[in-house]
Amino acid sequence: MKHSTEDSRTYPCEACGGELHFDIRSQLLKCAHCGNTHELVENDGQVNEKDLREALRLVQSSKQSHQQNFVGTEKEVTCQNCGGNTMFSGSLTAEKCPYCATPIQRDDVHDAPERLPVDGVLPFSIDDKQAKELIEKWISKRWFAPTEFKTYSRTGAFSSVYTAYFTYDADTRTRYTGRRGDNYTVTVGSGENRRTETRTSWSRASGTVTNSFDDVTVFANEGFERNRIAKLEPWPTETAKPYSAEYAAGHLRRTYDHDVEECLPEATSQMEAAITQTVRQDIGGDQQDINSMNINWLKMTYKHLLLPIWLLTVIYEQKPFQVYINGVTGEVHGARPYSKVKILTAVMLAALILVVIVIAVSASGGG
Repeated sequence: MKHSTEDSRTYPCEACGGELHFDIRSQLLKCAHCGNTHELVENDGQVNEKDLREALRLVQSSKQSHQQNFVGTEKEVTCQNCGGNTMFSGSLTAEKCPYCATPIQRDDVHDAPERLPVDGVLPFSIDDKQAKELIEKWISKRWFAPTEFKTYSRTGAFSSVYTAYFTYDADTRTRYTGRRGDNYTVTVGSGENRRTETRTSWSRASGTVTNSFDDVTVFANEGFERNRIAKLEPWPTETAKPYSAEYAAGHLRRTYDHDVEECLPEATSQMEAAITQTVRQDIGGDQQDINSMNINWLKMTYKHLLLPIWLLTVIYEQKPFQVYINGVTGEVHGARPYSKVKILTAVMLAALILVVIVIAVSASGGG
């Protein structure tokens, strides 16, 4: 139900008036009170790629005209179920009412004409129970983590959040120049100084290579540890569905903090690394020396996707530690604190074992 006066959206159950959530196990909208389910009203068709150069012109035009992008502004939304107020800030666009847990979605950001709309969504397939089991397994292997960290269920915040990504596709044709090095061995010296050395014969090389890139993903949100988020890849983006806000009902949702232009350098850096490897393979030989690469970027497209992450945040000694779970594949990566007491105990135990071994060896006449 869209509330135009609030620029927000809620999901009341037609059977009992309770709130609907996107139920991960059934992949349906499900009422938390009566258990009634509703089919999702999905957009027809597939997730289509869009022209990147056209999007870059739109983004640059918006920046030049200083249009409001809504990110960074605060908006207070009144819950249509209980009347309580929820504050949206930053790039958060889907939340639960803190008073009655009704899913509320802020529409003005996604509907803003100067912002790129969401093209597709990869729905959660790892549900709450499975995510907690994965967290338990991950934490149980962190032997030196403090006991307080391991009791995260009492001390941490565990939430499901759809995060913003841009994916990039490109076809490239690259002309290069360089040198090919072929190794060979020679015998030098005489007598005791006779030895074999490896030398390299260099020859000029040039040519043209082509590369095709599909769904190079770039994370577009702030407030996360990007190096750990990167370890959640690969994402099965080929299974993404056309965007429907219903997938985020009852879950957190973030719009992008960095637009498609700001994320592009990271994508092209990944592509250029792959092109360099292709050039080296084309040159061949034992060594390659690349002098120049003239990359011609042909067809370039993008998609704005929402991808699912389970997020555990634990505050330990006034410092936040976050653990991330890929909401589709179950891949887990995160940070944890170390217990000084456990480490000291382990060191003392290792030292004690070493002393016992030394004494035993000495007593047996081993010196």
